[in-house]
Amino acid sequence: LTMKKLGVIIFALLSVMGAKADEGMWLLSKLKQQNIEKMQQMGFKLTAEDIYDVNKPGIKDAIVGLGRAGQPFRHFCSGEIISPNGLLLTNHHCGFNAIQSHSSLEHNYLENGFWAYDTKDELANPGITASILDRMEDVTDRVNAVLNDRMSESERNAAIDSISAIIVKEATENTVLSGQVQPMFEGNQFFLFLYTIYKDVRLVGAPPQCMGKFGGDTDNWMWPRHTADFSMFRIYTAPDGSPAEYSKDNVPLKPKHFLPVSAQGVKDGDFAMILGFPGSTDRYTTSYGLENTMDVTNDIRYQVRTVKLGVMREGMEKDPKTRIQYASKYASCANYWKYSFEQNKALKQLNTMGNKQAIEKQFEAWVEAEPARKAVYGSVLSDLKQGYADMKNYAVAMTYVQEALAGPEAHLFAYRSGGLIERLCDKGESSEEKAEIKEELQRMGKAFYKDFNSEVDANLFATLFKVYSDKVGVDLHPELIHWVNKKYKGDYARFAADLKKTSFFMDEASFNAFLEKPDCKKLDKDLAYRAGKSCFEMILKLGAYTRDIQEKIVKGDRLFVRGLMEMEPEKAWAPNANSTLRLTYGKVGSYKPRDAVFYDYYTTLNGVMEKEGPKGGEFEVPQRLKELYAKKDFAPYGTDYLNVNFITDNDITGGNSGSGVINAEGYLIGTAFDGNSEAMSGDIDFEENLQRCINLDTRYMLWIVDKYAGAKNLINEMTIIK
Repeated sequence: LTMKKLGVIIFALLSVMGAKADEGMWLLSKLKQQNIEKMQQMGFKLTAEDIYDVNKPGIKDAIVGLGRAGQPFRHFCSGEIISPNGLLLTNHHCGFNAIQSHSSLEHNYLENGFWAYDTKDELANPGITASILDRMEDVTDRVNAVLNDRMSESERNAAIDSISAIIVKEATENTVLSGQVQPMFEGNQFFLFLYTIYKDVRLVGAPPQCMGKFGGDTDNWMWPRHTADFSMFRIYTAPDGSPAEYSKDNVPLKPKHFLPVSAQGVKDGDFAMILGFPGSTDRYTTSYGLENTMDVTNDIRYQVRTVKLGVMREGMEKDPKTRIQYASKYASCANYWKYSFEQNKALKQLNTMGNKQAIEKQFEAWVEAEPARKAVYGSVLSDLKQGYADMKNYAVAMTYVQEALAGPEAHLFAYRSGGLIERLCDKGESSEEKAEIKEELQRMGKAFYKDFNSEVDANLFATLFKVYSDKVGVDLHPELIHWVNKKYKGDYARFAADLKKTSFFMDEASFNAFLEKPDCKKLDKDLAYRAGKSCFEMILKLGAYTRDIQEKIVKGDRLFVRGLMEMEPEKAWAPNANSTLRLTYGKVGSYKPRDAVFYDYYTTLNGVMEKEGPKGGEFEVPQRLKELYAKKDFAPYGTDYLNVNFITDNDITGGNSGSGVINAEGYLIGTAFDGNSEAMSGDIDFEENLQRCINLDTRYMLWIVDKYAGAKNLINEMTIIK
């Protein structure tokens, strides 16, 4: 009996008792067909049309994907609109970069929190976008009409890109909508997503970092939690309601729908659904892909980031300004540093490799049963096995490029700005064009150097470039690594010291002085620029070396998934996450992670006080919070105690951070912010009995806004269900 089969049996027993997780990040257009009946059996009191309907507003109109200009469809987090004036709730760690960017030694919003008691005090965040789905459409037939099995993967991708551009243009022409065609099920289905993308998103409120990130790296990916992981923004539009860049004349968004906020609380077994923009999962990967994830991606990422975090931490401990500058960078790096470790641990404990191999044996038996299947799918698994074997050394090198060579920053900025600098040197450019280019470079420099410390970056060069040199075979060393090993005899500390001393990219004054007298010969000799150029040349080389191998793997994955779906045609299949809007459903629920350990489904403010640590540490409790706790003034959000966090068995992943947790009546009961370490395998193999989504209880959020911050203006604009 395999662990997977045992899990299925336990899963069935639990379903009879009325407590079960439901695997799947579901497409809204398929809810009526695939999910709504089951959701209603579990307690949901609304209809599929109340969530998503092309002809009327619904819950999906209150769900927001947070992105960045230039990449608005890559949603780094989710959020939900909670007032008729475009007030947006998301996680503190989703707003962390914005909070940090507005912070300084004079106005340390990270340390002290930030609250706008009037809309005129809200802070603009250029570059952040907020997308709301207008509608989606299955365009599989139209895309498949231009494809055939004789195509190479490159030809196939070109054809998909071409027809997708036509489909998007037809759907968005003469509208304010933006669109994308996204492949599903590894390129076996295709869906058009149309969004309204808002470009004026302003910071409204956030608790201090010690509350919003309470527990730090120690508690990250862990339950029980006691974290006020929320921040608030507001979406603005042009006066006519259309998306617009920031302007003082813009007005708060009037949304088609906003979520009432429940102060009624949750109890064990309550229905809960989550809508958001999960980033990526890899549920259909084979055992060969899993081996690559564990032994290459996760292992290398954890090792290199351990070094990187140590360097950043050393610099941050030396200087308060550096601590602010690197706060967001450190948090971002640490998040998936710990994730990589915990995921590998869970994958081993839950025998995910055995589960994948069992599925592959079943697939092989199904293929062998009919000659027609064998003709199409007979070599799929062997091709994938060979593809990953051929890819191994290149995958190792690419991961070290991403984690080590791209660890410092000055050389990446140097390479990014190098093209514009070359135009400054070009005698063919007019003086007017050069003035514009110079202004753009100065703007880029101002943004980059605001959160840059040359000593920290030089130390990253010294440590991380040496890691690459030591860990990657000489045949895959970029030109700069060869050069340092020859000229400096592998002394990367000496190389980094020279780079810091001589490169005009290592401080803003030197950079701006160079722009006054640009010299492309000096640019070519600059060590930071040489490092950046060498890094990107290595990326291009690795792409060329692996192009045919990657095509083999991509084709194998596509055919494997197509075969799985043919093998079980009656199954309700959910596609992997890909940063498009999805819904998951489940219940509030406690769990037993291991022998003799039971975790309740909620935590309270009592636990914050029990965990209190020293000031400046991961478990700092601000004095005001202690004073309010002593008064026990929790009404109307609590009685003699105040709920802080709770858990559900919803299927979530990165990108779901900030997603609204919604009850059976369509009210907001929480905001998702984390998963639990015991089920970190979930992105690859959903674990029915251990999967938990960690959520901020709306009662704690409301209490902080009301009693801690005194932001009655925000309380008054929400519809609070008491």
